[in-house]
Amino acid sequence: MTELATPPAAESAGVTRISHWIGGRAVESASGRSGAVYNPATGRQTGAVGFATVEEVDAAVQAAKAAFPAWRAGSLAKRAEIFFRIRELVASRREEVAKILTAEHGKVLSDALGEVTRGLEVIEYCCGLPSLLKSEYSEQASSGIDVYSIRQPLGVVAGITPFNFPAMVPMWMWAPALACGNTFVLKPSEKDPSASIWTAELLKEAGVPDGVFNVVMGDKVAVDAVLAHPDIAAVSFVGSTPIARYVYETATSTGKRCQALGGAKNHMIVLPDADIDMAADAAVSAAYGSAGERCMAISQVVAVGDVAEPLIEAIKARIPKVKVGDGMDPSSEMGPLVTKEHRDRVASYVENAPAEGATVLVDGREGVLPEGFFLNPSLIDDVKPGMRAYEDEIFGPVLGVTRVATYDEALRLVNDNPYGNGTAIFTRDGGVARQFQFDAQAGMVGINVPIPVPVAYYSFGGWKASLFGDRHIYGPEGIDFYTRGKVVTSRWPDPATSKVDLGFPQTR
Repeated sequence: MTELATPPAAESAGVTRISHWIGGRAVESASGRSGAVYNPATGRQTGAVGFATVEEVDAAVQAAKAAFPAWRAGSLAKRAEIFFRIRELVASRREEVAKILTAEHGKVLSDALGEVTRGLEVIEYCCGLPSLLKSEYSEQASSGIDVYSIRQPLGVVAGITPFNFPAMVPMWMWAPALACGNTFVLKPSEKDPSASIWTAELLKEAGVPDGVFNVVMGDKVAVDAVLAHPDIAAVSFVGSTPIARYVYETATSTGKRCQALGGAKNHMIVLPDADIDMAADAAVSAAYGSAGERCMAISQVVAVGDVAEPLIEAIKARIPKVKVGDGMDPSSEMGPLVTKEHRDRVASYVENAPAEGATVLVDGREGVLPEGFFLNPSLIDDVKPGMRAYEDEIFGPVLGVTRVATYDEALRLVNDNPYGNGTAIFTRDGGVARQFQFDAQAGMVGINVPIPVPVAYYSFGGWKASLFGDRHIYGPEGIDFYTRGKVVTSRWPDPATSKVDLGFPQTR
């Protein structure tokens, strides 16, 4: 999430300055601190992002605060009209932003396009904001009295987003926030920040007024300034569990509303009756897509009974066919990891697995491309609870296999895990599948679906240490998070009937 990037020794030709976006324009950082942005496929620095000072964060908040009254007072029809324009611009330029994602994150272009599409779905959902903000009305709740509820925006809200989805996760936040009438301050990851500036420019073109959407770049200084700022009413966060816990505790201690989505260790249970080829395809796709840098990636396959051997052989047969390379190459299926430091950390799990008693069946450290931050897919067998490869969220192309004898043992692994983001089961037995969805202690469950990310009109979020707060992101819960309810009780009586009555109000 917000580890301090190594400042470049000197900016050279071809290195782009990446600035804040405050009050409708680019603003250079005056902090004197910056972080390097790399092309992960080459390992070369392509950008330098200025890190915000506390004062620069405050400038963004004040711009959002100044823009809030007019944005909130605008009609729902006008906001919806702007959202339809946003939708058209994102749809027509998705390849443009996808190339930015590939250049800074490393994911292959097809995956980047998929990211933008899933973010676009949330924008499309928010185009229906007049319906989403409808409330309830009760006529004649008491004699001559009507009661109705309304939902109103919070004010200035903020989002702190991770490196793995630089366009989609911010869309999951700013789209419902703006649709509800709030103004927004985004603190994106410093590892791949350019998509946020692309977004700011697009929103301005779509007609979003200056100050409604702002971007501040930075590290922990910027994060802490956001969490402490008295004019920010709510914070949304996606990142690792330790940082999610810190963000939630810090934000709520200052009176803010907070939803902080943390890490995951997603298990995919494969039962003996499962279609082996289907399960192997799903495991490879869900483990190695985007180089495993997804909070919904399958990192642990739980093979039940005698399905283990044929399943492992089927996965092993598919791994050499995964084309690893530069994400800009249309033939590439998996790109590099985001930084050298992260690549080396992920590789350490493969290196240490034998010492813990696991068996490395496919070693992704072998045959890697000489340039960039590449790591090939790895497969580790006999991974058990207590091992680092089992306990940690690896966040890379490393798939572990745990063998168990029964469904009950497999379910216990899911439910005993401290994370509860997502889980999946592969089976032909509808009764077992239904029992699993009832029993599994996770926020998102897939039945023969390895990555059960909900569609935009449902909400995304986990249980246990995968979520801090009581509202999931986007969908109906997202609308609820970015608004607060108000109940109005009204009466328009004949003045002649008015009198003093000190009794408790009655409805009969």
